[in-house]
Amino acid sequence: MSWSALPAAGPSSSDPVTLDEAAARATDAAGWVEQNWATWLSIGLRIVLILIIALVLRHVIRRALTKLIERMNRSVQSVEGTALGGLLVNAERRRQRSEAIGSVLRSVTSFLILGTAALMMLGALNINLAPLLASAGVAGVALGFGARNLVTDFLSGVFMILEDQYGVGDTIDAGVASGEVIEVGLRVTKLRGDNGEIWYVRNGEVKRIGNLSQGWATAGVDVMVRPSEDLDRVRTVIAEVTARMAKDDPWNERLWGPVEILGLDSVLLDSMTVRLSAKTMPGKSLSVERELRWRIKLAFDEAGIRIVGGLPPAVEEAPAPDPTAGVSAPSALASPTSPQSLQAAPLSPPPNLAK
Repeated sequence: MSWSALPAAGPSSSDPVTLDEAAARATDAAGWVEQNWATWLSIGLRIVLILIIALVLRHVIRRALTKLIERMNRSVQSVEGTALGGLLVNAERRRQRSEAIGSVLRSVTSFLILGTAALMMLGALNINLAPLLASAGVAGVALGFGARNLVTDFLSGVFMILEDQYGVGDTIDAGVASGEVIEVGLRVTKLRGDNGEIWYVRNGEVKRIGNLSQGWATAGVDVMVRPSEDLDRVRTVIAEVTARMAKDDPWNERLWGPVEILGLDSVLLDSMTVRLSAKTMPGKSLSVERELRWRIKLAFDEAGIRIVGGLPPAVEEAPAPDPTAGVSAPSALASPTSPQSLQAAPLSPPPNLAK
């Protein structure tokens, strides 16, 4: 657009304006408008077209992302309630993960499309974008240095969600804290500890993660018995207990394999240790260990097998000793009127010596 066609400034307002001058000014303004209206119309149409295309493209992409997230959720709901869904799929975890991914993708899409459209509209107005882009680059670098912890937390959260390192319901060890995941965010992860406390862990501070709920877990139990016990009998009793437990509810689902008797782990003068191992459902190893100890203790009591730390064998009680046996006889000198005390009394001096 050229501004050279604008009419020059006329005489000062104090001078009288004649009819001819007013007609000339109106003619010049009409000519300027007639000369530049095509340029204005072209620029306006270009800006409107850019805005319409950007809004339509943003709506289409966001709608496609929403449909994709809904399809992911439907795939989870199709196995929910089945044995596979109960063992391998956490619906809440998958739902939160898909919604977080969809939110990130929609935000990035809106930023890129609307930002590009704004730059194109400024370019249509013949505005030099080089200083603007340079200023935005410097501001971005300054913002990155000032908020580097926030950016680190955000990027770490994005990659944790995309890689599905953990989710809602998992029990994890994040180094700085451990517990059950109750919420996964892009900046902070919430954990509930063993005592009920809630930990807020920044994603950028997590250097390592140990997920205790993925795959399977191992339950290990050590049974300590007296060294005089029959090992074959001990093995038979333990095998019967574990076989019955593998058939009872809900342990038949929590045990993912037979309980193995690995053998003697240690033999000492006063005890020997038999080690057991079993593959269990993730997060159920502690409950399986407690149930195994409970049943083995009851079975050992019925079979008469004593574990280390049990009650000692009954022994006959010896008669109580006489409490006066260690007391010596009374002394004759204890009474001042006894003959022994009188004989031991000092002699009185003679009368002449007393004078």
